[in-house]
Amino acid sequence: MGAATEPAIRRSGRAALVLLLCAVLAFGAVSLVHEATRDEVAAAGRARELARFDEVMRGLRYDNDLLADTILVHDAELLGSSGPVTAYRARLAQQPVAVILAPVARNGYSGPIELLVAIAPDGKLLGVRVTAHRETPGLGDGIETRKSAWIESFTGRWLGSPSLQRWKVRKDGGDFDQFTGATVTPRAIVSAVANALAYFERHRDELLAPASTMPP
Repeated sequence: MGAATEPAIRRSGRAALVLLLCAVLAFGAVSLVHEATRDEVAAAGRARELARFDEVMRGLRYDNDLLADTILVHDAELLGSSGPVTAYRARLAQQPVAVILAPVARNGYSGPIELLVAIAPDGKLLGVRVTAHRETPGLGDGIETRKSAWIESFTGRWLGSPSLQRWKVRKDGGDFDQFTGATVTPRAIVSAVANALAYFERHRDELLAPASTMPP
């Protein structure tokens, strides 16, 4: 009995060893593929981010590393986030040409609406884009550029155009259109953009300062 089972035990041991070896080789292959594609994935993600910035800045020229020239700012009231918000600084020949803030419109119809707001050094809006939202398709999604040109109505505006009191949708006595059957969504974005401009006005010097002079 013992002699008969010994070859079977050896065969089982060899099979287990082969399986273990295959598992090790498979893990190694996956690790190699991951290492080989990691830089490529990172580069693709960087390209997507820069494309979003180019869109919101409407092709404005800059020559610094926009993804590296950043600071974290905090203002839950004006930026809509209890945590830090990233401010990106674009420069040309070391001179500031734009600041991009990423505020949140907290009171969207279906939840928070994430934005990019590009502001020129003189306080004028270069552009506004929605980066994430859960608004109702067919109603609130008019904030997307592929659905409507509504978001372009902010370009060139500043806190004096219109006056701060008129940074509202027309239904509330302001200068900005709302959507048919959907007022909450544009109301939230108009308020968030006005607040982002107010933040810029309060912190203009810090946001436009050379990177080397920014406080830690």
